[in-house]
Parts: sequence; structure tokens; C-alpha cells
Amino acid sequence: MNDAACPAPPSDTAALRVLQEVFGYSAFRGAQQEIIATLCSGNDALVLMPTGGGKSLCYQVPALLRPGVAIVVSPLIALMQDQVATLLELGVRAARIDSSLDWETARETLSALSGQRLDLLYVAPERLLTDSFLARLDRLHRAGGIALFAIDEAHCVSQWGHDFRPEYLQLSTLAERFAGVPRIALTATADQTTRNEIAERLHLAQARHFVASFDRPNICYTLVEKDQPRQQLLDFLRRFSPQDAGIVYCASRNRVEQTARWLCEQGFHALPYHAGMEADVRSAHQQRFVSEAGVIMVATIAFGMGIHKPDVRFVAHLNLPASIESYYQETGRAGRDGLPAHAWMCWGGSDVALHRQRIIDSDGSDAFKRRAHQRLDQLVALAQSATCRRQHILACFNETAAPCGNCDNCLHPPQTWDATEAARKALSCVWRAGQAHGMSHLIRILRGEADERIRELGHDRLSTYAIGQDLSAARWRQVFRQLLAAGFLHADDLHHAILRLTPAARPLLRGEATLTLREAGDPHGKRRARAAHLALPAGVPTTLFDRLRAWRMEQARERDVPAYVIFHDTTLREIALTRPTTLDELAQMQGMGRKKLEHYGPMLLELVRQT
Repeated sequence: MNDAACPAPPSDTAALRVLQEVFGYSAFRGAQQEIIATLCSGNDALVLMPTGGGKSLCYQVPALLRPGVAIVVSPLIALMQDQVATLLELGVRAARIDSSLDWETARETLSALSGQRLDLLYVAPERLLTDSFLARLDRLHRAGGIALFAIDEAHCVSQWGHDFRPEYLQLSTLAERFAGVPRIALTATADQTTRNEIAERLHLAQARHFVASFDRPNICYTLVEKDQPRQQLLDFLRRFSPQDAGIVYCASRNRVEQTARWLCEQGFHALPYHAGMEADVRSAHQQRFVSEAGVIMVATIAFGMGIHKPDVRFVAHLNLPASIESYYQETGRAGRDGLPAHAWMCWGGSDVALHRQRIIDSDGSDAFKRRAHQRLDQLVALAQSATCRRQHILACFNETAAPCGNCDNCLHPPQTWDATEAARKALSCVWRAGQAHGMSHLIRILRGEADERIRELGHDRLSTYAIGQDLSAARWRQVFRQLLAAGFLHADDLHHAILRLTPAARPLLRGEATLTLREAGDPHGKRRARAAHLALPAGVPTTLFDRLRAWRMEQARERDVPAYVIFHDTTLREIALTRPTTLDELAQMQGMGRKKLEHYGPMLLELVRQT
């Protein structure tokens, strides 16, 4: 397909033709066309675009317009498999080189690369950086056979994130070794600090930056305080159709296993996934999640990157992530198809204390720890916020927005209360008790409970003894949890949960600051989450849509690819709504490229005719 080299200046008409004929889309979105023109002109680009925003097209279209093969650096085998399978369905000459290939397939792929019989080649950074592979690329470069380099999931170069891959740091060699070949770095998650780090480490100082909106308007954000986490999760999940796929994130491997078993007992199709499992079991579970309907993956953060399943209807967190960036990245795996989706989280002060202790115990520099604390603080502020969740998330990425009307706080504004006096009592009690006790003991002091331990320590003689009888024990737990989360208190010893004051507590204790807290509200979030399985708008014939999905599943099994590689739900929805009767009408459907029209068109028209 590289017989039509990209002219200089690049032809927008040629790019649009490729978009329509190969990928089946009628128009570019956002900055896609400008990014493509930048690469076709031989210039570099750094692209930040939310999950589902169309990042792949930004290098796939230029790969088909520029002479030579595009080398795509990708960190995960699953990601490469998904991309290559999708491109092959479109008739694009794509291949991958990774450790899962047998020797003969790898040999044939390398031969096709050297013979310039590929449009795109996906390769892991470890393989690309081997001497033998670089030597092969050197020969290809001398023959003018490299169209571009695309570095996907470019945030892996940042040492701030949990997806850091040391080998990504070595990709700077591409700029030095293959001068004149345009490069594009792409990610869905990067604040300004991470963007600067990507540009510096990948030698993209001269690259044009394209930063799309981080807003995912189809995702409804709901955050609730922990009360009975399993029951809260169950209440949330029961609002979904049994066919809805989703991800449940847990903080530990043990919790993953327990939660997956428990969900199965409740009638859900749940599978565990964590780094401690056998590799073949992890792979099998991932494949089932991708290819089967209605699977819930219960996982640690080891799962997610490279999973391009478009119909994930929800992402649930049973623990607070480490940063706002991690939260955005993980929740962004829901609703990639643009249909309604939910991001639900159940969090508590113990989550915050755990993260803070991990930061303190880490081997990072003081600067690293300060930045980690700041990122955690951003997420805690989101969890505590009584205003629009989306506004808060976007503000962390230097983006402004009006209240969204599609988050829990917008749909059901929470009540707040002036907790200044209660907070001062709680902080003073921590101080008077010697900063050597946990929450339960402090609450008993505040409420004037004269048990044996309190009398033994003389805490019934403290000035803070019995000054908090106006609040229930549950209310005091809420106060302490939010003081922990807000950084006024620190859990110095996680095992015994010893509470200590932080410097942030001083202005509050001195009367120089006030504190407003949100009411605990509905702990199960029963009234806040709206069903996210609204896959079909009014007027779409459910029976035809169901038949189309069943047909798609048969085709996927026959071709041994995920169902969405055949067609996305959005394409099937459009077919069900418009009921095309000719190939020309069918060609107008979103995602219906030339190759798919030739292969699947007659079958689809027959299904429409029969239903």
C-alpha cells in the first residue's frame, strides 16, 4: 500500500482517502489530520490523546502514505497482537516480532521486513534494541525503507509512573541512529511533568506537541467512602446487565483472588489476574476477557495496559490508586467505544495511609517523594470533593470545564458540614494523647468512654476527655478518615495505625483555618450510579443488533480474533438502526473499510434482510 508516497507538502486528500477506504471512517477527529500532516512532512510529534481518541490512526495513516515500513514500539505482546489482528482484517500488511512467535514465523517476518513487504511492524523495545535488529534497520534505512518510528505508551519512559520500563530510556538512540526518519510518541496519560520527561528522554525537543482534551464525557464518575466494600461493590454491579464486561481493581494479589471467588459465588463471570499467577494462566484469563462477553476481570494494576477492548462498561476500584494520573489511566479503560460507562471507586483513609507509608519507605529521592505525595494529594482531594468530579480531574491536567452533569456530585450534590470545631477536637486529642494511639482509642477518649485501658493510661484526665460526646463513634471515624486523607494526620505505624499530626494541622489547631467536610451520605452509592449498559439508543431494533453480535462472535471464533476486531458495537448499532439494503449503503457505516465490505458485506446484508 506504500505505492502512493506522501507528497510534500502532504496531501490531505490522500490521507482522507486512506482513512475512508482502509479504515472506514468518513472524517478525521480533532488534531488527527494535523498530526498526520506533521509526520508525512518528515517532522516529529508528541501526542497526548485520551484512550479511545484515535491515537493509532495518527501513525497508521502516515505509515500507508510514506514509503517504507513504520516501526511501532509497543511494550506488551497483547497490545501488538490486538493491533496486528485489527490491521490484517483491514487488509494492511502488518506483522509483529515478539517472544511468542515460533522460529519459522519470526524468520518469515524478518524476511518480509528486509524485503520491504510490510506496511507496519510492531516490536517490543527489548527486541528493537538488540544489535542484530538495529543492524537490520540500519540496512533498511540506507535503502530508504523506514517510513517512521512510533513509540506507543510513551509514558513508560517516565520514572514517576508504575508503568515505567527502563528499556524505554534507550529509545533515544532512534533519534541519533536514524536521522531524518520522523518519530511520534503517543500516550493517553501524562501531566506536564511527564510530558517534559518524555520529550527530554526521547530527544523530542523539536517535536510538535498535540494535547487533546482529557475529557471522557461518556464516563460517569462515582466515588464512595468504604463502609462494607464487598456489599457496596455488589450493589454497584447489580445495576448492570449480565453481559457487561468490566474491570475490578484491588490493591493486593490476595484480595484479587478473594474478590474473584466471591463474585463468582454471587453469580458473576469473574476471573483473577495478577503478577503472581502462572504466565499461561494470566494469558488465558486475558484472552477470555478480550474474546468472551460479560467477563469481569478482577486484577491488580498489572492488568490493563495494552487491552483495547472497546466495550468495557465499567472500571471499579476497591482501593484508592496511587495518583490522579493512575486513576485517570485505569478508569480510561472503560467506554472506549464512546458509549455510556462507569468509573466507580470505594475508598478509605487506610488506603491513603498505605500509599503514604509506601512513599516514605521507597528508595526514591526527596524530590520524587514530594512529587508522589503531591500526586496522591490530588487524588485524595478528588475523593473528598463535593463539586464536579470531572472538573477536578481535568484541572489536574491544566484543563477547565463546566460542571459535567454526569458524575455523582453533579447528579446528586452531597451535603457538607462545617467540621472545623470537630477537626480541632480530634487533632487536639491526638496531641494530648501523645501521638501514640490509633483511631479507636482516640474516639473512646473523645466520647468519654472510661474503659480499663483509658483509666490505666490516665487518659480520662486529659482535657479532651469527653469533649466529643455530641458526635457518634461513626461520625468521629468519618472525621478522622477525612483528616487522614486530607493530610492533617499521618498513620505512623500501619500495623497499629498510630496517628500523628502533620505540619498541615497547625493552622487548623491555631484557629487560622476552617474545614468543610462532605457528609458521609449513602455508603453504598445506591442512588448515585446510573446504569451504564445503555448500549442502544431509542429506535435500534434489539433483535437485529443481537443477531449481528451473535454473527460477529461466530466470525471471531472462526478467525481466532477478538470480536471487536471484526466490528465494534458502534458499527453494528449503526447497521441495526439504518438497515442498509445495498453494498453502497453498507459502505457508509462507520468502520466499514473496503476490505471488510468485500469480505463481510454480503453476509451482513443477508442478516438485515432476514431480520
